[in-house]
Amino acid sequence: MLSVGFALKTGRLWRPAQVACRTMSSAGGPAPFTTLAVSRPTEAVTHVELHRPEKRNAMNKAFWREMVECFNEIAEDPVCRVVVVSGSGKLFTAGLDLMDMAGDMLHPEGDDTARVSWNVRRLITKYQETFSVIEKCPKPVVAAVHGGCIGGGVDLITACDIRLCTQDAFFQVKEVDIGLAADVGTLQRLPKVIGSSSLVNELALTARKMYADEAKSCGLVSRVFVDKDAMMAGALEMAGEIAARSPVAVQGTKLNLIYARDHSVAEGLNYMATWNMSMLQTADVMKSAQASMEKKSPKDVVFSKL
Repeated sequence: MLSVGFALKTGRLWRPAQVACRTMSSAGGPAPFTTLAVSRPTEAVTHVELHRPEKRNAMNKAFWREMVECFNEIAEDPVCRVVVVSGSGKLFTAGLDLMDMAGDMLHPEGDDTARVSWNVRRLITKYQETFSVIEKCPKPVVAAVHGGCIGGGVDLITACDIRLCTQDAFFQVKEVDIGLAADVGTLQRLPKVIGSSSLVNELALTARKMYADEAKSCGLVSRVFVDKDAMMAGALEMAGEIAARSPVAVQGTKLNLIYARDHSVAEGLNYMATWNMSMLQTADVMKSAQASMEKKSPKDVVFSKL
């Protein structure tokens, strides 16, 4: 449960009301996250902050493991309804921590080509899960990007459901500059996010920077804010609006949107009908309909945990 998974986060715009540090108890418990600061700005919203500001939030070995642990905990937390992901310090993330990851990448284990190749594949699929776990999480995830979002950062945000950024943000599919093809999600998700194969190919093959205005015009982000403070306020306000709705409706919507993205219209409609034949049995429908007829805000309705 995330009651043991929160690291205290304070700031001008967000001050968690109920936060407990993730620490090792005397009886033995989960160790602290070393690359993430996790907090709860409001009861139903979890804030996951990439937290290696001295390393520009570069993704080291611990990060790839801790993101999976963190989002698996969030997925099982009945209180959390929405997640906001941001970066600490001067930028969202510089991407892969080459110094820390070089050993795994350049000197994989194995006695022959087959064994080396098998271990490389195992590593890649493990790292892919670091961002797939965001997509698999039933709670909507809002990415809030400031400064640079480089390399693995693009893999991360394309697995999120909503993307926001600041005016100074830029996005860069950097892998070709270090002799790699992006292998943990960008080449699979970015074409479905922005819908232009020409632009995706250009970004992936040239490693050029795409700035905030272009990111918004092509659909990578839905809103651009003047600075990080304004963006975080906007992200938390948006998260609060989502959290105020029925968790049955919200989580069902996310799961069906992802299913529809990867299937035909007919398959998506069939999945939706199967999904709602059980989900429509919830009392949330009547509560929401009554609130709407009475012109009440969804925030005035009390929904049970899911």
